[in-house]
Amino acid sequence: MLNKSLFTLALVAAPALAAAAGHDEAMTQLARNAGCLTCHQVEPGGKGPDGLPPIGPAWRDVAAKYQGQKGAAAALTVTVMKGSNPYESHWKGKVSGLAMPPNAVAIKEADAKKLVGWILALEVPRK
Repeated sequence: MLNKSLFTLALVAAPALAAAAGHDEAMTQLARNAGCLTCHQVEPGGKGPDGLPPIGPAWRDVAAKYQGQKGAAAALTVTVMKGSNPYESHWKGKVSGLAMPPNAVAIKEADAKKLVGWILALEVPRK
């Protein structure tokens, strides 16, 4: 009986633990289909093309930067849909890309909101 209870607990807890760790398969697939993973990674510290810094910031770094900020989800959704201004880049020196291109042709706004919500809910990297 104990083994069955532990197995049931593991089945219930596994998705929550995976989501907390950033391994949400639905969100990963959404990001992959929209082309987000061409420039972004979930985990910080990865390299981009030719060993350069990644093109876009790691999503855990995004979560850390915007943690607790009111309006962050709405602002980031606008950035995903319309792109960002290369002259206002706050990731300068940390990424090799200058700006995020508009993505309205690659992802629906409702899906962008879901993805941004998931990104902002990621556990922040410990320093």
